[in-house]
Amino acid sequence: MTTTVEFQRLGELTGTDLGYTAYRTVTQDQVNLFADATDDHQWIHVDPERAKAGPFGAPIAHGFLTLSLAVPFWTELLDVTGVSTKVNYGLDKVRFPAPVVVGSRVRMRAVIAEVTQVTGGYQLTVDQTIEIEGGAKPAVVARGLYRFYA
Repeated sequence: MTTTVEFQRLGELTGTDLGYTAYRTVTQDQVNLFADATDDHQWIHVDPERAKAGPFGAPIAHGFLTLSLAVPFWTELLDVTGVSTKVNYGLDKVRFPAPVVVGSRVRMRAVIAEVTQVTGGYQLTVDQTIEIEGGAKPAVVARGLYRFYA
């Protein structure tokens, strides 16, 4: 469920648990397109037949592909009204504890750890965890930094 908040109320969000997104299935087509975009065609990602005999028993998504899903997931969790610009400012402490096997479903949970004022706006520091459905470990644990300007 999307949390909608007005720009001037962003300062009140520290500690807010935004909950979970819907699940998304990671497809081989996505993996192949990401491989083309990044020029990372390692066989564990793009060769399903060879990957069956590999360490994960199937092809896996690139870690950075899984991380990039934070963008659509984030917009699913928070909508800020009354802003002129929204900026993905960066990431801290990114880890990839578990691989995402192609065909897996993933979702993200987000908790706003801190809100600070910056010139003309606010910066949200967000603890993000991308989970694999049925997985013992998350696929991605990261701290996202997002800026909103009036």
